[in-house]
Amino acid sequence: MKNEKLVLAKRPMGLPAADTWDLQSEEVSEIEEGQILVAQKYISLDPAMRGWINDRPSYIPPVEIGAVMRAGSVGEVIKSKHEKFNEGDTVTGWGGVQHFAVSDGKGWFKVDPNLAPLPTYISTLGMPGMTAYFGILEVGQIKAGETVLVSGAAGAVGSVVGQIAKIKDCRVVGIAGGPAKCAYIVDELGFDAAIDYKAGGVKKAMRAACPDGVDVYFDNVGGDILDAALTQINRKARIVICGAISQYNNKEAVRGPSNYLSLLVNRARMEGMVVLDYAKDYGKAAIEMSGWMQAGKLKSKEDVYEGIENFHETFLRLFSGEKMGKLVLKM
Repeated sequence: MKNEKLVLAKRPMGLPAADTWDLQSEEVSEIEEGQILVAQKYISLDPAMRGWINDRPSYIPPVEIGAVMRAGSVGEVIKSKHEKFNEGDTVTGWGGVQHFAVSDGKGWFKVDPNLAPLPTYISTLGMPGMTAYFGILEVGQIKAGETVLVSGAAGAVGSVVGQIAKIKDCRVVGIAGGPAKCAYIVDELGFDAAIDYKAGGVKKAMRAACPDGVDVYFDNVGGDILDAALTQINRKARIVICGAISQYNNKEAVRGPSNYLSLLVNRARMEGMVVLDYAKDYGKAAIEMSGWMQAGKLKSKEDVYEGIENFHETFLRLFSGEKMGKLVLKM
């Protein structure tokens, strides 16, 4: 049995080219005692992957040259010599971009394929959903009646952030790129208003959409939009720094906000969040979010593409904006 795997060939400068990775094939190794063999069904594509291939200090070690590209995944256990897993179990974990993953079971969790479609477990019920849940509730500390502004609002994290804020009775404004995405977050997800950053005049649009200012800003993009949002914040506002997708492919240094003194004037707080810090509470979050989904309060959207050989083309959609919801690769 052959395993196709995508390994990191070199560290890119700027937007990764196709030769950043190398598609290789090898025989699937026999598992040992305490191991499982997972046939991977779906792979998660996330903006954070761009940071994982840089050789610089971060919240997680970089992917090594020659190693399988790190990625979340969901699949089926087809062989097991592990006491906690049986053949036929559906599991999610960090399988990487490959058809088959051998693991000692650490970081892998059983999921029920009858409760939700498999891609949901690497989307709203996976890392993006957990990021949204803990980011907006624990770090953002939203309260009913507050105005919440979300960038990357049609994406995997931002779309869930906005929906959770609506569930908690906040007024929610999303920033997205293009009329279709703006219509999606308002008409399908229930956001109160949308700002099309591609139309220009973002700061003016923020003032119009948030006439009473912004109490919580959830930032997925960084750059100019973060800078503009800082001019709109209220007293004691919270800014959640989740990502900075506009800066990930810079060839020069990351550009920080020039309006940071607004934090001082408004006695506001800006705090970064990494979802791995909340791992012990994932189960609690998944139960609550599943309940919201069953009640029709929380929608999950996956944009699925197929084939490991199409990884690079699909990966670039993270940065071109040519996707809606969570980007997933079917194996």
